[in-house]
Amino acid sequence: QVQLVESGGGLVQAGGSLRLSCAASGRTISGDAVAWFRQAPGKEREFVLCIDWNSLTYSADSVKGRFTISRDNAKNTVSLQMNSLKPEDTGVYYCDSRERGYYSGNPKNYENWGQGTQVTVSS
Repeated sequence: QVQLVESGGGLVQAGGSLRLSCAASGRTISGDAVAWFRQAPGKEREFVLCIDWNSLTYSADSVKGRFTISRDNAKNTVSLQMNSLKPEDTGVYYCDSRERGYYSGNPKNYENWGQGTQVTVSS
């Protein structure tokens, strides 16, 4: 079983940047697909970005050109770089992984979840 821990959230003004990190323990996630989802109050969990086992990336239209995902297999971590943040990016950001290393934008297809980290973007 893998444990995922997110960090790096916080309060930032619109137009600013944040970098989130997802640290895995228990086993390597180098062959996993790892995705970031977010959830705003009163809304469903929303797909943000995914990096697959081959380091191909997939992005939601709402964050294209602003957010990037990367992985460091030596450190067993996945990062989410968020630039040009908007108030609508506010929410709890979750890191998720699945052993089947192919992309999925459906949160139900991920077996492992972190506890989430709050991102708040003020206008």
